[in-house]
Formats: sequence, C-alpha cells, structure tokens
Amino acid sequence: MADNKVKEIYNYRQSIWLDFIDRAIMRTGKLERMIEDDGLRGVTSNPAIFEKAFASSADYDEDISARADSELSDEQLFYELAISDIRKAADLFYGVYNGKVVGADGFVSLEVSPELALETEDTISQALDLWQRVDRKNVMIKIPGTKPCLPAIRKAIAAGLNVNVTLLFGLERYEAVTDAIITGLEDRLAKGEPVSGIASVASFFLSRIDILVDPMLEEKGLKDLKGETAIALAKEAYAIYKRVFSGERWQQLADQGAKPQRLLWASTGVKDTTVKDTKYVEALIGPDTVNTAPLDTINAFRDHGIVNPTLESGLETAGNTLRQVKNAGIDLEAVSQQLETEGIQKFKEPYQKMLQAIAAKRKKKKEL
Repeated sequence: MADNKVKEIYNYRQSIWLDFIDRAIMRTGKLERMIEDDGLRGVTSNPAIFEKAFASSADYDEDISARADSELSDEQLFYELAISDIRKAADLFYGVYNGKVVGADGFVSLEVSPELALETEDTISQALDLWQRVDRKNVMIKIPGTKPCLPAIRKAIAAGLNVNVTLLFGLERYEAVTDAIITGLEDRLAKGEPVSGIASVASFFLSRIDILVDPMLEEKGLKDLKGETAIALAKEAYAIYKRVFSGERWQQLADQGAKPQRLLWASTGVKDTTVKDTKYVEALIGPDTVNTAPLDTINAFRDHGIVNPTLESGLETAGNTLRQVKNAGIDLEAVSQQLETEGIQKFKEPYQKMLQAIAAKRKKKKEL
C-alpha cells in the first residue's frame, strides 16, 4: 500500500501509534494488518480503553470465571489479564522494535492504576512490578506527569524502565518532566549502568485543551482562535524539546547512547463535530515525534488525511495565538491543572466501573 496516507506520515519521521487495544483486534489479525498496511508502530492503552474492551465483549468472561474463586483481588485479576494482552501486543510489535534501528519504535504501553496518580512511592512500586511481570523489552509503563509522580518518573528511568509520561497539558509541567527524565538517566549513568536501551515519550494531550479553552475564547470575543490553542501549545512544547535535548548536559548522555524523550501527541480524536476529524494529526506532523490516535481517527486519515510537514511551520502564528490567549486573561497553567485533575478522574471512573464489572462476573460464577 504505497499510497497509504497513514504510512506516508513516517516519511516525515513521525510514528503513528494506535490508542486502542482489545483481544478482538489481535485475534482477528487486524492489528497485524495495520502494522503492515498502515505502518503502525506502537500501541497505547489506558483504563478507559480497557474498560471498553471488558464491557463491549465476552472475550474476558472465561478467564474471569476461571479465576472467580482465586485469592486475587479484582484489581490483581484485571492486571493479570491486561498483562497477558500487553504481552501479546508487544510480541506482535517486536519486529518493529527490532528493526533497522533497534528500539526506535514498536512499543506497547500499560498504565499504572489511576488511583495512584498522586502517590509517589506506590506509583514507582507498581511501575517496577508491572515492568517485571510483563517482561518485554518493548513495553512502556505509563506514569502520569503529576507533581507527586515526577520523582517516580525519575526513579523508573534510573531503574531502566521505558516510560510513557501521560496526562500532560501544560508547558511548565512538560519541561519538569524532561528534567525528571534527564536526571533519571544521569542517576543511572552515575551507578555505572547503561542508558542506551531506554526509551521514553511525553504524552501531550490536545483536544481536551481546546474543548475547555474554546468557550472561554468565545466569551472574550476571540472566536477566530477557536481550535488553535492546543496546536499552538504543542508547537511551543516541541521548541522546548529541541532546546532541552541539545546542549552540553544532554550531549554527555547522548555520547553514552541515551535517546531523547520524544513528544507524543495524545487525545488526537476530535471531540468537536464541527472540526475536521483529522485535524490533530494533520497539524503536527514532524520529526522525532509520535501521534497516538484512536482507530476512528486512523481510519479517517487513511481515507482523507493530508500529509505535509506541518509541525515546524507557523511557529510565529503559534506564539501570537498564545500571547492573545494570555492577554485575554486566560491562564493556561491553571487550565492545565484543571485538565490534569479532570483527567485523573476520567480515568478513575472507568477503572472503578471495570473493577465492579469484574466483581459482578466473579459473583455470578460463584452463584452458579
């Protein structure tokens, strides 16, 4: 499929990952076909995705029933099943991971419990446990980029884990995350341990920003800026990326084989039906980045997406957009904090719903 528009994005050194996983997509061979036809280079998951997978099919019922009488808690049972799925997906992507540049891509992400999003020590403990249990080189453990989890990110990197830092909405926090990554690599190097095999991404969320900011802009008579804030922030984040992962401090790590943490554009499914459904893919195509997109967005881009190197264009416009937003009295750091708080809750709710579903299925089995 030489004319596949999704696959064409990789010509501009951006990797497309799928923000979705369930057993059916692996069982039917669809995921393998997407790797081949679309040039898909990774998968991300989160509690909401797993909740949909558990709720929308009977694929997990047999495994849950078989463990209904076990001493595992509902959460432990969930992770046992999720780890099995993540291993299968990681194995499907191992050829990508083990490609011409080993470890450049081919990663599958598994997230720590959203209940731990503000807990430093419990997060690092679960991250280490999941890493050991999945036991795949091409797995990333997702850790939220909250203030309490910054030390956990540093410790995870220092311990040699691949890390996907999630729930990023603001520039200040993103830069703090890059420092945690670099410091973790420095800690590891100081212990005489290699830094060359560690990969990381920083998941910068997009559509949720515009959904919150756009009504504020309309109230202030700035309707022409609707849908522009998230993209402008992403371009500013990329400028931070290029600055941070250069210079003397980074070069000392790069000389030892360290890889810079790539920016990953997340929340790229369009939530505003008046906006083109491929917007958050088309606007941010550029080098050494990742876009993790829902299945519907990938299908839409394959059908009518436009492939151009857009990430490094319009930088002056992006800067002007953010200045106008600031001058209008909209505090984007306050916005990012609100979105982080809401994001944690949006992951907690489906996570608890999924655990309740598991509990109900176990109870039903015991009553038979």
